[in-house]
Amino acid sequence: MKLLPKQHPTGVSRRWRNWLLLALTTVLVVVGGVVARQYWSAPPLETLYPLTLEAPPQRRAQLEEWVQAKDPLKRDRARYLLAVDALRHNAPQESLRWLENLEATYRPMAAPILLLRSDAYRQAGQGRKATQTWQQLVRDYGQEPEAAVALLNLQQPNQAIAQFPQHPAVVNYVHTQLQNSPDHVPYLKLVARYGLYLKDYGTYLEILRQRYPQELTPADWEAIAFGYWEKMQYAPAAAAYDRAPQTPLNRYRVGRGRQLSNDTSGAIAAYQDLVQRFPNTQEAALAQLRLARLANSPAGRLPLLAIALKLATNSQASVIAADVLLEQYRTYRELGNETAAQRTQQQLLQTYGGSTAAAELRWQLAEAAAQQRQWQTAQRWVGDILKLNPNSDIAPRAAFWLGKWLGEAGGLQAQTAAWRSLISRYPHSYYGWRAASLLQHPVGTFATLRQQHPRIDRDRAHPLPLSAGSPTLQELYLLGQTQDAWQRWQWEFQNRVTPTAAEQLTDGLIRLGVGEYLDGIFMLENLFVRARNEPDTATFFESIQRDPRFWYALYPLPYWDIVQKWSAARNLNPLLVMALIRQESRFEPDIRSAVGATGLMQLMPDTATWIADQLSLSDFSLEDPEDNIRLGTWYFDYTHNRYQQNTLLALASYNAGPGNVSDWLQRFDASDGDRFIETIPFPETYGYVKRVLENYWNYLQLYTTPRD
Repeated sequence: MKLLPKQHPTGVSRRWRNWLLLALTTVLVVVGGVVARQYWSAPPLETLYPLTLEAPPQRRAQLEEWVQAKDPLKRDRARYLLAVDALRHNAPQESLRWLENLEATYRPMAAPILLLRSDAYRQAGQGRKATQTWQQLVRDYGQEPEAAVALLNLQQPNQAIAQFPQHPAVVNYVHTQLQNSPDHVPYLKLVARYGLYLKDYGTYLEILRQRYPQELTPADWEAIAFGYWEKMQYAPAAAAYDRAPQTPLNRYRVGRGRQLSNDTSGAIAAYQDLVQRFPNTQEAALAQLRLARLANSPAGRLPLLAIALKLATNSQASVIAADVLLEQYRTYRELGNETAAQRTQQQLLQTYGGSTAAAELRWQLAEAAAQQRQWQTAQRWVGDILKLNPNSDIAPRAAFWLGKWLGEAGGLQAQTAAWRSLISRYPHSYYGWRAASLLQHPVGTFATLRQQHPRIDRDRAHPLPLSAGSPTLQELYLLGQTQDAWQRWQWEFQNRVTPTAAEQLTDGLIRLGVGEYLDGIFMLENLFVRARNEPDTATFFESIQRDPRFWYALYPLPYWDIVQKWSAARNLNPLLVMALIRQESRFEPDIRSAVGATGLMQLMPDTATWIADQLSLSDFSLEDPEDNIRLGTWYFDYTHNRYQQNTLLALASYNAGPGNVSDWLQRFDASDGDRFIETIPFPETYGYVKRVLENYWNYLQLYTTPRD
């Protein structure tokens, strides 16, 4: 399945920044110097994290020991978790005992404590005390999001809606009301703005768009458009953005949405309108570049590119300007104008030498030199990439092929040195695995991967702390109360359209915590893209991407027991199966592609029926993880058997079908797997094979223990 990209421009709202400063100041003032400092010097995560994973009976003794500790934060955390465990096991009186006066010392968690206490009273049948606790919560912590739940329980939904419209409890209340009154326009608007996580969210967008267009303001249309955009429904998103406030970003998304939904003429008109209305913006420069790429001929492309370069220069959009110059270079080459191409090459490399576009050009020149066996020239261009574009996607690829070329030129020692350097500099890349494999490290090869049976150590993944959000959010997350953290974050995260890098990282981690793997992984992976184009993000992300905990978050192990079970049944490497699932579905069990592929391993219904016949399986559901993995591993075994256990070919067949792979084997030389991959004519399959194997390489490094 092809996962379509989303767009998350950077930026931060002034209101959010001011609120965060105010909240932090309040905590420091109220709690006081010595007590406040304890919350910023918490016990190591390695101490707390294992307890958050254990079942209540297993962790009870350790938590009770913590209650007697000298460290006040340890005591408070232990009491809170013991109270949570007791309430979940229908022991409300015990929960109340652990919670007694806890808010007086555990100040960042005061509002959640009161909410938990009210739940304990209600479970104990003490309704009056539950009501009094909700009233206390509203009175003393009325600005905290937990007050939304209290207000709803106090039968004050209008106040909850007015004060906390984005809180999930409020959204769910409104959603329930809409079941009985589906035409309540104010409630529909609230769901459109804040209910993206609802399963029937799209239904409410359609009701608003089709039945009540005259009652929608431009701001309403913008919220509807953002909802469609997030759901990757680009045609209705473009139509809604067309009626939203006329900002450069909104106008750009009109054009881009139309283009992604194959409305080329509509996209051209929207891009032209954007350039005319907002000529001095980066969005206009990008729109003009897209207009150039939509031109009917190379000759028609050049004048449009000239305008795009001027717009990008005027708006100081260096990334776009570099992309325009690369497009100009390729167009001049296409037209046979080598003089102009050479001039453009020099301009790109001299003016924007550190850009991704410059890296692409250097790589193109390196490949051309290598084809002519001009090894020194090829080595020089690769050297420039590794020096001037070290963080580009192309850098590990260039480093790998430099080693290949050095070997072909007879420099075997230089080849070894180049590949060792590659593994050190780009340890998470697909090419890092290829280099390790060719250096005969015990990491598997194309021919042996399926038979590998690594020893898995799942206890290494400690969580990466959140980089944004209130102290209360941080505590809930560290305590393993991921659902409560998610609910609070829906209220705190005001800047969804243009999040800062810190907010985006926090959003990704919290989504992963509640099992929203598709969007959670996207939010983390997109930081690499932003870091290449945004200096502030690059600075923030530099230390994050060196932290092993970030990589554990990026490569989780959901459904591991099922994967291990059926991999063993098929004699498949379980980490290879996990790598394939991560690429196919991002662990979303009910996901469905545009062509109908369904579930974790993205099986087509017809293929699944055929597999079920082979297994004499009469009843199955592709949305059921067990059934999907059972059928998918059978098919993955089948593709391996068809191609003599070669994982490269098995993966290509899994994605593109055995007919296409057979055709490629007849047309291209498969004796060198690395060169064969480069000849795969389907861009999706070309990327798919490498991404699955890159996933495998990261899982291998993160979760395996070397065998004795």
